[in-house]
Amino acid sequence: MPLTFELDPRIGPALRDGVLALWADVSNAGGAVGFVPPVTADDITPEWDKHLAAMNDGRTRLLVGYDEAGAVAATAFIANNTHRLMRHWVWLYTVMVHPAHQGKGYGQDLMAATEAAVRGFGGIEAIRLTCRGGTGVDRFYASCGYKEVGRVPGAIRVAPGDDRDDIVMLLELH
Repeated sequence: MPLTFELDPRIGPALRDGVLALWADVSNAGGAVGFVPPVTADDITPEWDKHLAAMNDGRTRLLVGYDEAGAVAATAFIANNTHRLMRHWVWLYTVMVHPAHQGKGYGQDLMAATEAAVRGFGGIEAIRLTCRGGTGVDRFYASCGYKEVGRVPGAIRVAPGDDRDDIVMLLELH
């Protein structure tokens, strides 16, 4: 059954708890979403608070995918570029699909829903994201139409002696 997507959902305790649980589950399954396992929802809460502040200020928007039970199963945070010369593109952050739902095409669905949402913003010409090298996720984004436009070798230190490339990818919205 496909996910149901909602842009800018009402933020409340259930949504917060759902996003935090998703974030912890993705992180603990080895997902490259800003943390290294093991993590708990409490570990992630300060980062959620930063995202929430950006949403409250209108700098970031949240796209949530709900599964058939109504649980948070996927997210993408879409951040406006505030630099006056770069407002024609947005950043995509914290793209997640719950491990229990991976392999069902939901990642492709999330990326398509994100692209559709951004196209609806008006005046946006591209979506930019970064991803952690060594995970293979860059191949997934490429399958969604994103092209690698830059790479910073060893920019992400996962652990001592385990540095990964920071890969910059872009989807042009022609």
